[in-house]
Amino acid sequence: MENQYCRVGAVTPITSGSHSIAVLQYRYENFLSKAMDANYMGTTLGEFFERKAQNIKKILEDLV
Repeated sequence: MENQYCRVGAVTPITSGSHSIAVLQYRYENFLSKAMDANYMGTTLGEFFERKAQNIKKILEDLV
């Protein structure tokens, strides 16, 4: 049996690809919808999702 090597933990930045804006917009909308649902339940998880959405929005604004 041959050894197989993989790059565990290797990360490709989202902003370096050609589909970066579309992926970031999808993630932004996804975090916003999760934040709305979590805020409805009254948990602090909604605040976490809102912060994630705000960070993605800043990245999108820098790209556009």
